[in-house]
Amino acid sequence: MTSQTTQRVTVSAQSFYQERYSQPEDENYVYAYRIKIENEGHLPVQLLSRAWEVIDATGNRRHVEGEGVVGKQPWIAPGETYEYNSWVQFATPIGAMQGSYVMYRRDGQGVENYFQVAVPRFMHVSSAVLN
Repeated sequence: MTSQTTQRVTVSAQSFYQERYSQPEDENYVYAYRIKIENEGHLPVQLLSRAWEVIDATGNRRHVEGEGVVGKQPWIAPGETYEYNSWVQFATPIGAMQGSYVMYRRDGQGVENYFQVAVPRFMHVSSAVLN
């Protein structure tokens, strides 16, 4: 699992090759991935949006942006963790993802703070490449 901390929010990512959904003969490799977001700060945070860079083994890049994650804009209390699973497809047996989340935090004085949290680059590698 790969992790990175930004402003007391730690994001960890892990990839899982989905052999039963992949069709290598058609250049279709499917991966599930798990993201864990830990609020190590003293105030609740809300995940508002995401921006991903998806990179295949040939260097092709695509950008994916949107509100929240998996249809939600979760609040994460201090000391709490939010986890979700999603998936991605590549035309190559190796790929990578990296990105960021826009988060929101309001302090006890009512001061609002929007900030970006890095999602570390993590690799997707098919089991055929590992053997």
